Order: sequence, then structure tokens, then C-alpha cells
Amino acid sequence: MAFTIAFILLVAFALYTLYATKKKKAEKFPANWHNKIMRHVNFYKGLSTTEQKRFQQRIMVFLSEVNIESVGFNLEDLDKILIACSAVIPVFNFEEWHYKNLSTVLVYPDHFNENLGFAQTDENRQIAGMVGTGQFEHQMILSRKALHGGFQKKSHIHNTGIHEFVHLIDKLDGLTDGVPETLIQQPYVIPWLKIIHKEMEDINNNKSDIRNYGGTNEAEFLAVASEYFFEQPEKMKKKHPDLYQMLEVCFRVKDSSKT
Repeated sequence: MAFTIAFILLVAFALYTLYATKKKKAEKFPANWHNKIMRHVNFYKGLSTTEQKRFQQRIMVFLSEVNIESVGFNLEDLDKILIACSAVIPVFNFEEWHYKNLSTVLVYPDHFNENLGFAQTDENRQIAGMVGTGQFEHQMILSRKALHGGFQKKSHIHNTGIHEFVHLIDKLDGLTDGVPETLIQQPYVIPWLKIIHKEMEDINNNKSDIRNYGGTNEAEFLAVASEYFFEQPEKMKKKHPDLYQMLEVCFRVKDSSKT
């Protein structure tokens, strides 16, 4: 029953999005959002004033192009801000970027299961986020709890929002395989794969501080490593210099220690 309801909701949102997200003019950045982002997003805090202005513009462009809806709670400004920041951070150094493979972000209050059930009575609610496929193509589902948790001050490296948007970037070439053609130019593919497999081997042998989930497959490694890269660049630069340098190239970051 829960799956049926979730399916109907997603289909309804998909249809709604067809007209709700038609090319809209980006609204003006709300002045009170600056302090909210400063409190929650370290990447933004590390930018110059000029770059913060550019980041703000990118946020508003994203919000003009992607529909964000909530299920089971009332969406707040901070929810939209954190989703938009998650989308902008990985592609901030690209002159122009549009998520052509995303129309709607659907936000659940907490983790959910494979049947999209999120009620307390639903079992195996362990999924923090996912990029839709098949009938859910162009949809992303996020746990609000996981989204906010990713931007809290912490010692561990885990950011669900960035993770899922990196999956979307990876998927742009038609395959979610950890080798996104939009990020990795052909000459770098073989070196990148060598780094991936070496790092995954270390993860699976418990010889790495990269989150264990990164050892699942190449696609998850890319997403997990990207979380690490944007959340704690200095730490990655010290512990994983080759991986750090490759991600610098991928995300066009000249000096990520300043982020």
C-alpha cells in the first residue's frame, strides 16, 4: 500500500513538473539567505565576496529550473537552500551548468526503503537519497534528515546532497559508472580507473579512511570521494594526494584548500 501511494505521488509530481519547471526567470537572491548559508555551508563560507555573489546567482538559477517538493512536512527555506547548495558545489567552477537530467527533487522527512516507504511502521528505512530511473527518470529523492545532517559541523565525511548530485553528473553520459565524461577527459580515464581501483582495494581491506560505501562499485566511489573532496579537502590532500589531484582536475578546482 505504501509503495502504491509513493508511486502515485511520484507520477503526479513528474506530470506537475512538466509545466511547473518550464524555463522560468531566476528570482532575486533573498538577502536573509546569506547568513543561513554562512551558518551551514563551509564551501560558501570559504569563498570571496565576489565568488559568494556568483554562488548566490547559481543557486537561484538552479531553483528556477528544478522543482522541489516535500512529502509529510512543510518545506522550509533552509531545505531549498541546502538542496541548491548541494547542486551548485560540485559544478561551481564550470562557467555554466544546467542539470538537464533533473526536473524534480522530492524530499521525504527521513530515510526510506526500497519501496519508498518512510513511515515509522515501514521496515528497512536505510536509504538517504537516490536518483530515479525508469518511470522515475529525472527525479531525485532525498531524506530531509540526511540532507541537513550532511551540512552539520562534524568530524566524519558524509554529505548526502553532494553525493546524489555527483551521481546525476555521472549519469549525464548515459551511464552511472564512476567515469563521467563531462568531468573526466579521455586522456585521464585510464589513470582515473587505476586510482579508483587502488583506493577501492584499500577501502575493502580496511586500509582507508574513505567511507566504506565507496568500496561498493566505481559509481559509489566517485560519489563518496567527492563528498570527502568538498567537505575536507585539506585532509584528502594529505591522505590521498593522487586522488585529490585527479578530483581537482575533474571539478576544475585550482586550489580546493581555499574552499
